[in-house]
Amino acid sequence: MSRRRQKKRPEKDELRRGKGGGRLRTAAVVVVGVVLLSACVAAGLVLSGLTGGGPSGPKAAIVDQLSLTQPGPDFVESATGLLEQAGYAVDYFPGEQVTVDFYRNLPTHDYDLIILRVHSAITTERDAETGQKTEKEYVGLFTGEPYNPNKYPQEQIERLGKAEYYEGAPPLFGIAPDFITYSMRGRFDETLIVMMGCDGLRSQETAQAFLDKGASAFVSWSRSVSASHTDAATQRLLEKLLIEGLPVADAVAQTAAEVGPDPVYEAKLRVLPDEG
Repeated sequence: MSRRRQKKRPEKDELRRGKGGGRLRTAAVVVVGVVLLSACVAAGLVLSGLTGGGPSGPKAAIVDQLSLTQPGPDFVESATGLLEQAGYAVDYFPGEQVTVDFYRNLPTHDYDLIILRVHSAITTERDAETGQKTEKEYVGLFTGEPYNPNKYPQEQIERLGKAEYYEGAPPLFGIAPDFITYSMRGRFDETLIVMMGCDGLRSQETAQAFLDKGASAFVSWSRSVSASHTDAATQRLLEKLLIEGLPVADAVAQTAAEVGPDPVYEAKLRVLPDEG
C-alpha cells in the first residue's frame, strides 16, 4: 500500500549494468535495459513554478524503485518535507510496490508531480525482421517485479522486457516507451515528471512518450549518474521549484549550474521541453 502523508514496433536490445563504474553494454534481443550505478533526477513544469491540484490540494508521488538496491532515506525524508511544506499530499512507493501494473495505473492517480527514483538504462532498438540495430535509442525504466517469461505475453512482444542490474543478476521487468504510450491507463494532467534514473534525456523517446501522455515536462540526466549526485541535485531542484517558486526551466538551469555535472559520469541535468 502507498503511504500518504497529509495531505508493431522494432524489438529492443536488453541492457545490463556493466561491471566497474556502472557502464552499460548491449546484450541479447529483448526489451528494455538496466541502470547504472544510480539514478537521475530533475523536474520541470511548463509555466512559472509548480501549481495545480484538485479541490483538496496538489498531490505528489515518490516512486522509489531504487530503494531495492540503493536506499536513500535522507533524500526521501527531505523531499517529502519540502513537498508537504509546499502543500502537497505525498504518496511514497518503495521498490517492491513498483510493479508493471503500478506503472500501468500511474496516470489514473492524478498526481501533479511524480518523482521517479528508479533505475533506468539506454538501449538500442533492433529491426524485428533483420535483427539489425537501428539508429534509435530509448530509455527503459526498471520495475521491482521479478521477470517471468509467461507473464504479460502480449506486452512482452513490444512493450516489456528483461532488466538486469548486472550480468547474471535476477532479471526484473522493464518498461519501454511503447508501454507508456499504449499500456498506461488514462492520461497525465499536466504532471511534472522528475526522472532520477540514468540517461533519461540521452534519448528523448521515453521523455516524449510521457509528454504525449499529458505530462507537462520531463527532467532527467544526459548520461549516467551516481545515486548521491542525483539525490543531491533533486533536493536542490525541489527547493528551487517549491520554495523559491522558480519556473521549471529556470529551476533546472540554476540547479545544473550549482551542483554541476556528475563528477564521475559527467551527466548534466536537462529538461524537455527546453523552454530556454
